[in-house]
Amino acid sequence: QVQLVESGGGLVQAGGSLRLSCAASGRAFSFYSMGWFRQAPGKEREFVAAITWSGGSTNYADSVKGRFTISRDNAREILYLQMNSLKSEDTAVYYCARGISGILGTERYQYNYWGQGTQVTVSS
Repeated sequence: QVQLVESGGGLVQAGGSLRLSCAASGRAFSFYSMGWFRQAPGKEREFVAAITWSGGSTNYADSVKGRFTISRDNAREILYLQMNSLKSEDTAVYYCARGISGILGTERYQYNYWGQGTQVTVSS
């Protein structure tokens, strides 16, 4: 059984930083791309960032490019999202997800396992 568990969310002031982690278990990690999505109240879940299984390639939503960094530790089976220069519009529940293949998907249907989410709240 594949399990993904996010952590690291919280309340932070605008301009601050947070690092999210996603711990994978159940042969969930190696050889699959991984991604982060977020969902703000009343909005659709949207793509944030993705990384190939090797970590050699990444992709970001325009809204977070230059501020967020996705990375992974395959030995420990942990996915990270370093978030800097946070803005109030970054407030959302953040989800990690495992891709159905090795591509850098930006759409929800390209991911088949999801974590339960972690809340990030940025105060202005």
